[in-house]
Amino acid sequence: MKFRLEGLDVYFPYQFIYPEQYKYMVSLKQALDAKGHCLLEMPTGTGKTIALLSLITSYQAAHPEVGKLIYCSRTVPEMEKVLTELKELMDYHGACTGRDTPQILALGLSSRKNLCIHPKVSEEGSRESVDAMCRKLTASWVRERNKVGDDVEVCDLFEAHEKAGSEALLPPGVYTLHDLRVFGRKKGWCPYFLARHMIAFANIVVYSYQYMVDPKVANMVSKELEKECVVVFDEAHNIDNVCIEALSVNLRQKTLEHASRNTTRLQQKIERAKATDAQRLQDEYARLVQGLANQGAIARGGEEWLANPTLPADILKEAVPGNIRRAEHFIAFMRRFVEYLKSRMQVQQVEAQGPQSFLQHLQSTVAIEGKTLRFCYDRLQSLLKTLEITDTDDFLPIQLVADFGTLVGTYTRGFQIIIEPYDERMPNIPDPVIQLACLDASLAMKPIFQRFQTVIITSGTLSPLDLYPKILDFHPVVAQSLNMTLTKECLCPVVVARGADQQPVSTKFSMRQDPSVMKNYGRLLVELAKTVPDGIVCFFVSYLYMDTIVSKWHELGLLKDLSRHKLVFIETQDVVETTLALDNYRRACDCGRGAVFFSVARGKVAEGIDFDRHYGRCVVMFGVPYQYTLSRILRARLEYLRETFQIQEGSYLDFDALRQAAQCVGRVLRSKADYGLMVFADKRYQRHDKRDKLPKWITSHLRDSHLNLSTDM
Repeated sequence: MKFRLEGLDVYFPYQFIYPEQYKYMVSLKQALDAKGHCLLEMPTGTGKTIALLSLITSYQAAHPEVGKLIYCSRTVPEMEKVLTELKELMDYHGACTGRDTPQILALGLSSRKNLCIHPKVSEEGSRESVDAMCRKLTASWVRERNKVGDDVEVCDLFEAHEKAGSEALLPPGVYTLHDLRVFGRKKGWCPYFLARHMIAFANIVVYSYQYMVDPKVANMVSKELEKECVVVFDEAHNIDNVCIEALSVNLRQKTLEHASRNTTRLQQKIERAKATDAQRLQDEYARLVQGLANQGAIARGGEEWLANPTLPADILKEAVPGNIRRAEHFIAFMRRFVEYLKSRMQVQQVEAQGPQSFLQHLQSTVAIEGKTLRFCYDRLQSLLKTLEITDTDDFLPIQLVADFGTLVGTYTRGFQIIIEPYDERMPNIPDPVIQLACLDASLAMKPIFQRFQTVIITSGTLSPLDLYPKILDFHPVVAQSLNMTLTKECLCPVVVARGADQQPVSTKFSMRQDPSVMKNYGRLLVELAKTVPDGIVCFFVSYLYMDTIVSKWHELGLLKDLSRHKLVFIETQDVVETTLALDNYRRACDCGRGAVFFSVARGKVAEGIDFDRHYGRCVVMFGVPYQYTLSRILRARLEYLRETFQIQEGSYLDFDALRQAAQCVGRVLRSKADYGLMVFADKRYQRHDKRDKLPKWITSHLRDSHLNLSTDM
């Protein structure tokens, strides 16, 4: 259907539009008109993606001054889903306007691992090894040696793409990752470099969060994007955690040992280069005297590394300090730094300190200045290029150390260095780790909010809305939570607070190991399995608790009772095992035997797998999924939030646990034709301060008669 929305012609590829989709579009248009940021919560399964794409593409058509749409999603399957919906929308748009050829170019961008079609390289296992293999075939010095007639292998697909030059273009249309690979095979061009090249010409780009949030990747991929772009973060309820991970670095003993070996190898390569090609090192030295490491060695195609780990505004625009300009001096400097980190690991109890006191100790112990550390990463990249190193995956440990050094040298607040001699959950096993923990999510988001005129943060679970602007430190022009309009009751949330014996149930730490609580949880599940058809999904607060409770149920014979009614499948930490379990779970639901799937609230399944239709007729959330509250990093972050943004510890922990719970129960409802029972099995969901942090579209269906139930009720 085509309709007018406040003077804008909107093309929407379906016959009907839900009231919440219309309201959602109105809010989006307000944000675009005001050239500001917005925060929108919309229930799962109400067509959020298509509403967003319809409105923004229609707005782009009416306002040519609006730039690209940059759509950030979390996983590759989500990316493909967005591009498939966009294809349908563009077909409909073409049918309405009578144009056969598509008017826009939209494409997905992912890592080399997902786009490479080279017969040998694409067979590699990990992402790092695919990247390294690719560099071995595409680095400029490898190609030059090939041209001179040396017997070195190059990538024909990359060569063909380079040869085509400015002719290497994608015709207008919508390209999923699969389409890019097909097009690459047809033309004999490399799909990865083609996609990277085409970002500049595309109207819509769909890629992962990291390409926008993580400075190492963003400074390489998203640097050229114009200010007028519209940036969308979909499923953004965990965006603060993504930002924090992007700026945090963990170093273990093994990493530091490998880093020592890396410095020795680099030392040998420098000696060899001095003997055979001293001019190369001399040229690099001259370049560094003149200015920044990267100015002379512009990365061409294959040999580009990840960019500097700090944010663009914090990169120093000045010459590298004299004491690390010579290659051998720099290697000696890195060796000293690695040895210092190793000595800091020999602690007996946990140590925590801010970057400033860390740098003071570093200066007084091994005479390394913070200013010099800031150049660590760029200086290392320059050296690796000068020495013409392609097997980058072998040098990851030293790059991590350089990452760590650059970040510590750059930032004085918003970070903490935590040194732990062992994991608190297993105190008998020594496993020392130095963690540079970013505590402030707004650090990574700040350049994005400043650079682009409209940033849209949207998800099915963003309650309470007022917390996100505080944590991410921005001012949205529109912040709205939309309700679900239903013609029939299709979701039924209930709170079970007591077992059949009237004993309260909860996963509170004091009650967690109580046999009566475990027994009541088991009885509840058996009773549900008797009455609920098809699939039931259960979420536990942690892997450890799931193991404990399942073995207890086995002792009590409850698992045997359960498997009389339905088959039982379990999520493990192994991805392959979990995928297999999910496939068999679906098969059991399809053939009518019915199944129960045990999963973890902060695991893989809770984030990305949908249990739509008969695969999820009931979801049980056993307990409130709080984070591990004794974690040092979490405690440091809570303290920082309290001091900087005046957010109380308790309210942040509640907010974090309940957004996770809402994410879990939302898995069973993927469209309005779907229906499901949501069981919150913990007495703490009774309390207003907990319940009010659940999204409106769940709480509005929570009747008083459905609170404080016992299993038999």
